[in-house]
Amino acid sequence: MHFPFLLERELKGCFLEREVKIQKKKSKIVFSIYSYLMFAFAVLKNLTEVKIFGSIAVQNKAKKLINDAITRSGQNYVRGGTEKGKKYLPPIEKNFYKESSRTASMSQEEVELWRKENNGIICDDLKEGEKRCIPNPVCKFEDVFEHYPDIMANIRKVGFHKPTPIQSQAWPIILQGIDLIGIAQTGTGKTLAYLMPGFIHLTSQPISKDQRGGPGMLVLAPTRELALQVEAECSKYTYKGIKSICIYGGGDRRGQIDVVTKGVDIVIATPGRLHDLQMNNFVNLKSITYLVLDEADRMLDMGFEPQIMKILIDVRPDRQTVMTSATWPDGVRRLAKSYLKNPMIVYVGTLDLAAVNTVEQRVIVLAEEEKRAFMQSFINSMKPKDKVIIFVGKKVTADDLASDFGLLGIPVQSLHGNREQCDREQALDDFKTGKVRILVATDLASRGLDVHDITHVFNFDFPRNIEEYVHRVGRTGRAGRTGEAVTLVTRSDWRVASELIDILGRANQVVPDELIAMAERYKQFQIRKEMEKDIRRPQRKPSK
Repeated sequence: MHFPFLLERELKGCFLEREVKIQKKKSKIVFSIYSYLMFAFAVLKNLTEVKIFGSIAVQNKAKKLINDAITRSGQNYVRGGTEKGKKYLPPIEKNFYKESSRTASMSQEEVELWRKENNGIICDDLKEGEKRCIPNPVCKFEDVFEHYPDIMANIRKVGFHKPTPIQSQAWPIILQGIDLIGIAQTGTGKTLAYLMPGFIHLTSQPISKDQRGGPGMLVLAPTRELALQVEAECSKYTYKGIKSICIYGGGDRRGQIDVVTKGVDIVIATPGRLHDLQMNNFVNLKSITYLVLDEADRMLDMGFEPQIMKILIDVRPDRQTVMTSATWPDGVRRLAKSYLKNPMIVYVGTLDLAAVNTVEQRVIVLAEEEKRAFMQSFINSMKPKDKVIIFVGKKVTADDLASDFGLLGIPVQSLHGNREQCDREQALDDFKTGKVRILVATDLASRGLDVHDITHVFNFDFPRNIEEYVHRVGRTGRAGRTGEAVTLVTRSDWRVASELIDILGRANQVVPDELIAMAERYKQFQIRKEMEKDIRRPQRKPSK
């Protein structure tokens, strides 16, 4: 059987109303466990199949209940991708791009040279079949926002001189209504790359904000810190009275509900809290026409995929979607394939994670018990205007180091997940304003930390993988400045020595002899390990 798209809670409501249980395949079975997934698969297909078990009478009863649910769910729950859905969903406009004569006149050679000179940008069209032309990059703000004077006024007020590489290439794509995947490190200007087109998209729809019945733009972010930073960036640019709200766990839930129910245009949220409000009918997501999945790789790492799947059930399928990520692993590719339609992809820098060229990377190989003394020596050598973020692997280590600094009379703040939200915000504010010049943090802060004047990154503990190393290093050397990253490596880190050597080599950094020796020892260890496995493995007797 096939049924049009409907919401899980509508279906459950119908069943519970008639005292029919939804459970695993036992006594009063109506649905298979597979059918619980129908709601997710319905996002990807125009129709979805529902498997019904039981006697003919039970099957007929189930069919009637499902049809009742479809009827009750109303017009707004019909999938927009079907002919029936298109009839009910309000119209949506996506293409607002007017190419300037200067941009249009760029030759293919000029475009390729520009991309090469601007972080080695690579673009591709992921649409199956006949490929579309990748839009030329815009070199000046006027080339893309000439017809939007309010946005130009905001840009001049902030003091920007020219777009960043990701903005130059992303804006023409997004403003044409094309879904986009942006692969870029934090600190490359990707937030404005999706916010500015989002403002234009919101205020240019044929349906007015008052008639929309809910927010028009949704930004999903992995952490509270990143969500708050996106909200701060959004609030900085006043554009035609657009209202935004940041929804995150640990914040004032009642206050968030009050604001969102009064009416907002942009919702910036972490998946967990937004799903909570969604399931309790406090936020209407059916009106979303512009969706952003910010730092998708991080959201997957943190286990948010189930919440993302449930959130997107409510969002109209013909929306425009922008996804950003610092890496391009299989999980992110799968997410993009599921939730974006015929996207274009823009890589800023290389996908092999060669760290930024503006950062000098120093690697120190030493014993575990020598780390604190080396760090203390480093802190003592800091200049008055230096600002350092010290990364550690555990929350308890962050507190221990912060306590040690405090006993020495050195102003310091710590940032990790066990601190109250107000304390975390205070720690970030103290670090940004220069009240403290040392921030001890776990990897919670390594993504989206928007502090441009960090001069040093100190990796007290090596991160869990080489990708996280690159993200940490990327906290310094931003906005045209240079920076330094100091990384302590001990015997317990030898499994990543080879990858670290590769990163250092590609960034033209000095590779210590001790690190090379460590990588060789680990390689020999792996060879011995495999040989021992072969020896222990029972030999098969030859068949007679």
